[in-house]
Amino acid sequence: MKTNNDTIRRAKLATIHIAKKTLGMDDETYREMLGNFGLKSSKDASIAKLDEIITHLESKGFETKKRKNQPKSVKGQAPETALMGKIGALLADGKYQWAYGHGIAKKMFGVERLEWCDCQQLRKIVAALEYNAKRKANKA
Repeated sequence: MKTNNDTIRRAKLATIHIAKKTLGMDDETYREMLGNFGLKSSKDASIAKLDEIITHLESKGFETKKRKNQPKSVKGQAPETALMGKIGALLADGKYQWAYGHGIAKKMFGVERLEWCDCQQLRKIVAALEYNAKRKANKA
């Protein structure tokens, strides 16, 4: 039986391979990029690492198509997964890398990685990123 995480992983892998084709990356360049993320294959990556790769590909000019009326969370999805998705979206909107999110987790809670935070901590990180986005919008 396929879990929600399997579905999410497959969708993210598909997005990465679409980006590779759209950006005209040859296999050597693609493998070099994966090596920069500490991977030999994108199939070995966690969901968070796949998000980092997608963010990197977006910084190189790939545009993901955002679905209209997309549900905030998938039925039966773990709250941590939904919160990580929200954090990923906020980081992408602010043009930040995942390392920025990890830095927030370290500064706020002394936790090295976002994946190691509990739900309550992730909610506070979402709030901090939303506050930062509002602050940046008011400056502009």
